[in-house]
Amino acid sequence: MGKTPSKLNELASRAGKWLGLSAAAPERHTTAVVADRFDQIAWRDTYEQSAGLRDLAEELNERYDYTTDLLTDAFLGAYKVSPRLREREEMDPSRLVNHQVITSLVESMEFAELRRETAGDPYAAAMAVLAQAAALRRMLERSRDAQEQAEQAKKAQQDTEGAATAVGEALQQAADGADEDGTVPAPAADAVQQAIEAAEAAEAAAQQAAQDAAQALVAAAPGIRAAARNAAAKAAEAAREEAALMRAWGVDSGELERMPFGRRARLAERLRTGRLGQWAELIGRFRQMASGECARKVENAAGELVGVTLGNDLSRVIPSELANLGLPELRAVFAARYAAGELMLYDSQGEQTTGQGAIIACVDTSHSMYEAGPGGVTREAWAKACALALLDQARRAKRDFVGILFSAADKIQVFRFPAGQPAGIAHVLDFAETFLGGGTSYQRPLTAAGELLEEEFNDAARTRGDIVMITDDECGVTEEWMRGWNDAKHLLGFRVFGVAIGAPRAAEASSVLDALCDNLRSIEDLTDVHAAADLFRVI
Repeated sequence: MGKTPSKLNELASRAGKWLGLSAAAPERHTTAVVADRFDQIAWRDTYEQSAGLRDLAEELNERYDYTTDLLTDAFLGAYKVSPRLREREEMDPSRLVNHQVITSLVESMEFAELRRETAGDPYAAAMAVLAQAAALRRMLERSRDAQEQAEQAKKAQQDTEGAATAVGEALQQAADGADEDGTVPAPAADAVQQAIEAAEAAEAAAQQAAQDAAQALVAAAPGIRAAARNAAAKAAEAAREEAALMRAWGVDSGELERMPFGRRARLAERLRTGRLGQWAELIGRFRQMASGECARKVENAAGELVGVTLGNDLSRVIPSELANLGLPELRAVFAARYAAGELMLYDSQGEQTTGQGAIIACVDTSHSMYEAGPGGVTREAWAKACALALLDQARRAKRDFVGILFSAADKIQVFRFPAGQPAGIAHVLDFAETFLGGGTSYQRPLTAAGELLEEEFNDAARTRGDIVMITDDECGVTEEWMRGWNDAKHLLGFRVFGVAIGAPRAAEASSVLDALCDNLRSIEDLTDVHAAADLFRVI
């Protein structure tokens, strides 16, 4: 070791490196995902609203360090459309494990799939974090050694910064004691030299600690990447399932965006665990099929040609009539015949839609409807899926919908969905999940349906309603009731469609249903939603 400089300028030159380190230490970040103020607000608001996130943070913080920062990054990675990660050199050393975890997540193909469901949706991003909880625990457990090394690197860095500060303080004391020509007293000069040597030793220790931390992180990285891919894949699947669940029940994305966090979480839980939760896929397919069949249905649609008639439908004018338009002297004749409705048209016979009044679904909820048919689908699930599709049909046609759940004569429940009011999802779920049990009575629900159509006729002068009777059973009706029923049909002009569900009873045409219904169909394969497709073309 050489002689200690005694001049202030020589001491300052040797201490210059540490003075610069002390004055301009770079900013170190504790989160890996670059976020603006609005992103941070989205995270804070979501964290405050989600008991699940708070519970997860509390649990992880009991065993691991800095996990709230990790959850913040996991949320922002899923929430932001194009998340940008900080460079490793920008991170606080203690957060390098977090950085590795988030980098492994965000850079995986599975996470790109996840963001299709979660980007811009704070609720979905929060659910994605919760879905990855088990994998995050595994990643943190596997990286314990790396985290310990990172902590040592952090402490070594702090020691280096402290030593650099000590160099500056020693140099300041030397400057205060220097004489006019810059000569520093020996004790003060020795103190500066000792501070510099301590800083050099601290720097060497910090470099070794950083190297050890980096090696530990490299060793942990493969396991972290594998767990991250699995976590992202699981979260993406959970997000897709929940989105599909919402779509199956007719909850659109706009409604979800307006829904408060807590209410949305409760709704998702109810849809997953409710009476028909396991039949969401069936319900979704049913509603999709019905929507497609409705799109095919056109008033006065062309069907099988059966002759020539008169009218003014230009889409069915026969060629000889159209030829008159080519002769100037006959155009006036064509116009006059058009105005009088006397053009010759092709006459066709096709499926027609005639309903104008309410659509009423009478759904049997007797004990036997709880039985499962082929494919494990219960008769109740098929009937409720059909009824929900009829509800959609009514909404599209701006018609009232009424769901009547029935079983024995003393068990009936009526759910109204007026055309001019929103069909709230809670009300829809109440209708879908209600199950009465007991025996079967036709007279009670059909009487209620007839009274509702009569009420509609009296209030709005609307006739031509449609009643759909969905049952798996057979029961009798009295002659007196049947006469009254036929009188009501004649007066109000409504149609009755029957759906007999499940073998063997559905396979045998019910004489009572035959008498009650204008159109009766039997359904044996409950996995086939297209078995009732024609129903949605004629209602």
